[in-house]
Order: sequence, then structure tokens, then C-alpha cells
Amino acid sequence: MNTAMKCWAACLAAVTLNAGAQEAKPSSVEEPKAALAGAGGAVPPRVAPPCKPGACRFAGQRVTVLMNREPRAGALGEVKAEFEAATGATLNLVQVPFQEFFPTFMSDLTSALGRYDAAYAPSWWLGELVSGGHLAAYDKYHANPRFPRWDVDQVLEGPRRLLSYGGSKYMVANDHDGQVMFYRRDLLADPQHRQAFAARFGYPLGVPSTWKQFRDVAEYFNGKDLNGDSVPDYGVTMYLEVGVQGMFHFMSFSAPFVIGPSNPNLYWFDPTTMKPLIDSPGHVRALEDLVELSRFGPKEMLQWDLGKTWGLFLSGRAALAFSWGDLAGMAQDPPSQVRGRTGSAPMPGTSAYYSIPAGRWVDTAAPHRVGNTTGASWAGVISKYAKAPEAAYYLFALMATREKSQVYAVRGWDGIDPGRSFHFLPPDGTGKLETYLTAGWDEADVRDYLRACLQNLSNPLQLPYLRIPGAYSYWQALDVHLAAAAAGQLSPAAALKAAAVDFEEITIRLGRESQRRAYLNSLGLGR
Repeated sequence: MNTAMKCWAACLAAVTLNAGAQEAKPSSVEEPKAALAGAGGAVPPRVAPPCKPGACRFAGQRVTVLMNREPRAGALGEVKAEFEAATGATLNLVQVPFQEFFPTFMSDLTSALGRYDAAYAPSWWLGELVSGGHLAAYDKYHANPRFPRWDVDQVLEGPRRLLSYGGSKYMVANDHDGQVMFYRRDLLADPQHRQAFAARFGYPLGVPSTWKQFRDVAEYFNGKDLNGDSVPDYGVTMYLEVGVQGMFHFMSFSAPFVIGPSNPNLYWFDPTTMKPLIDSPGHVRALEDLVELSRFGPKEMLQWDLGKTWGLFLSGRAALAFSWGDLAGMAQDPPSQVRGRTGSAPMPGTSAYYSIPAGRWVDTAAPHRVGNTTGASWAGVISKYAKAPEAAYYLFALMATREKSQVYAVRGWDGIDPGRSFHFLPPDGTGKLETYLTAGWDEADVRDYLRACLQNLSNPLQLPYLRIPGAYSYWQALDVHLAAAAAGQLSPAAALKAAAVDFEEITIRLGRESQRRAYLNSLGLGR
């Protein structure tokens, strides 16, 4: 999703939509997802009143937060003045390129210098930071009425799991990532397309509920003119270039091939031995299907990043996509060509999954879907060596309040995605449709989008999120071999076997037993 966030691609403004995504400028791995999402104008209300002179709780304190470089410093930059007026503290936001972010924070933590009180971090850091004893839990602050109030129970079950580690709370609720499917609602409802599709494939055209159906829809629309410019367009848009986080899409795509009721946790490793599972028959079949699916998009996808992928859909030149919710937000803003025509649904499923414990395929009576929290889910964490830990928590709790969070999730430019009960519409949540319409959303688009996000994040079966030391090293190794399979340089089975070998080498280097303990803690199975 982003340099190592979900939206690490070129800005929407960099995509020449009418000419197709091939015109997009190269992405910058420093670019946060906030740079990509639509620039909605909603402004969150002031929640914390200014403190009275002589009664400011953190007067004279300085809170230094390390963060990835973002335009306008994102939502943190926006809340700075309110935080300083309410507390008497000074907020210092230190922005660094993504490549320097983790090593800069880790250097400060391992030296115990405490230059940074906190970081605005991605969720995969948590295993490394907690296992190293570098973070301060905020459990003792959360229910304290001296801090801004937010309710952890309002966070849906999927993203709520990412806030804690080993039984303690470390990440303050903020961004709630997960991938869903996007489709052109107008195309799937068109009577001529419906008739032609049924004649060709033998079943009605509709919103795909399985990856097999998704493949058929992509094949059907590939080569047809989808935006009225008399130029052939594409069935699907994906990004397959190595080094731009394409592995995230494989994770979400492959989940229902591997995860099932009899196997809710075995996706990455065997927690008993730390043997890699990434080359299981379920993973291999998923990669075979993904490579097959790529036939129905532009051949240039092998060199595409996320911005180009999104640009193709936003220009009306692709029928299907699967990605983060930012795409739905960008579809509402000019120069998008698909406002009012962008449908959303949970990621498709399968008709069978490979049960690793049983060593066999298990058929399912209904489409078998698995939820995901794929992405960064950026949130605040507090250093164990913070000089102003309470003030740092106050800052993140202020951003987590309902009043601010519901605006962040609506407007898009801050890259903060919905995942709390008040983000969603009745009867499933307590959000208000008017909030979204006022921000410029099309009603049909936003209803579809929120329903898809809710169903994804509420699914009791979730792709296990990898939160152990070296998590991103494992993912980078996977990314390299996925790209080789997509380019036809390796078969899917050979590519995943090579990834498993790399996984084993990383585990050996970091220490098998310590990795095993961290993995159990990340799954909530630690003892």
C-alpha cells in the first residue's frame, strides 16, 4: 500500500488518466498513501479545549514523533496546534524518507537515547519492537479520564488484533487497512454484457464471489472498449513490478486457498518448528491462478507500481481491481472517470482450501472467503525511553477520538481507512450517510465500499498478519520470487519453493527459537 505503506506509488495527480496509466510518472518509495487518496476538504472538529495558563498538564514538555515523510505531515501536522494549545507541550514532527524510517527509530531504541518519544509506525514493526523490549504499553493510560477518550471495543475484530501484542496494548487505533475488490457497477449491470456473458460462460454475470468467477469476468471484458473512446481496454488491473510491495496483493489473494475453519493460523510458518509454509499446495494454486489472471490486463503491469494500477481503473479502462480502500476515495474526485460507477465487495473466495494440518483439499458448500488486514495500518507507538510518554499518548489518543477518526476515514487524503463501528452505516454501525455525502461521495459507491470493508474486517477468518522480527525481510524475499513467477521466469511452484528457502535462511539468521516465540505471541498463542 504504500512504500511500505499501502499507497507507495505516484500521486493521483501524476497519472494522466485519459491517456491511460502508462503515462504515470515513476513512483517514489517515500510517498505515503496520504499523497494518493482524494483530497477531501472535511476538517475534524476541535476536541481538546485550550488549557488555562498555569494549568497545562504537559507545560514545558517536548514530544518528538518520528514519521514517514508525508505532505503537510498528514493528520499529525493537522492536529499539532490543537495538541499544543490543549497541553502546553511542544510537538516536534521529524519526517524522514521511508528507507530511513525503521533504521533511524531502531538506532535510537537500541542505544536507549530517547531522541524520539514515539513513532507513527506500520503494524509489522510491532513484533520486532516488542520482542526487543523497546516499546511502552499504554494499558494504564487507556481508561484514565485525564486523556482523550476512545473505545478500543469500537474497533472491528480484525484490526483490533493489531493493536495488542503478547497481551498488552501498544498501537493506538488510527488507520485500519484491508483489501477489497472493486468493479465497474455499470458494466456488470449492462443488459447486453449480461446476455453475452451468460451465453459464453454458462452462468449469470454478477459481482464475483470466487476467484474463478473473477477470472471469467476479467476475461470477458478484456479487449472491450469500457470508456467509450473506441480503444480496447482491460479486464483487470494489477501491479507486478518487484520492489513495489506486490506481495501484499498475493497475501490477500491467496488467503482463501490456505486459511479455513480447520486451519485459521497456518499460513506463514508452522508455529511448532518455524518451518515455512509459503510453498504449500494452497499457496501454489493461488499463485498459478494469479499468474493466469494477469493475462487479462496490460502486459506493462510487470513494470507497474500502485499509482499506475489505480490510474487505469480510475480512467475507466479496467473492469476489475482488488486493492486498498483509497481507490474508492479517489474514484470520487476529479479527474476520475468512474464516480458513481465504482462498486466494492469483499475479496472473492474459493470453492476449496488446502488444509495444511490435514494435508488435503477441503471442499466448501458456499464461496469460502477470508478477511484480511493487509497493509500498514499506521498508528502511534511510544518508545520505552520516551521523555514525555504521557504527552505522547495524549497526542495519539486525541487523534483516536470518535470526532476526529470519523472525519479522517471519510475524506481520504490522510490515508486513514475505516475500521471502527462509527465508520459504518446502520444497521451495522452508527455512522451517518450525510457525513460521506457532504464530503463528496456518491451514495451507491460509499454504501458498497463501507459494506465491503465491514464484511472484510468482521470476517472471523482472517489472514494472519506477520508481526515478527524480520517480517519485512520475509516479505521482500517473497516479493522477488512472485515477480519472477509473474514474468514467466519461474513456475509458481519453483518461485514459492525459492521463497521458502529464503524464509528458512532468514529464520536461521535471526534465531529459530526466538522467532518461534515471537510468532506464537503475534498469533496470540504465546505462553
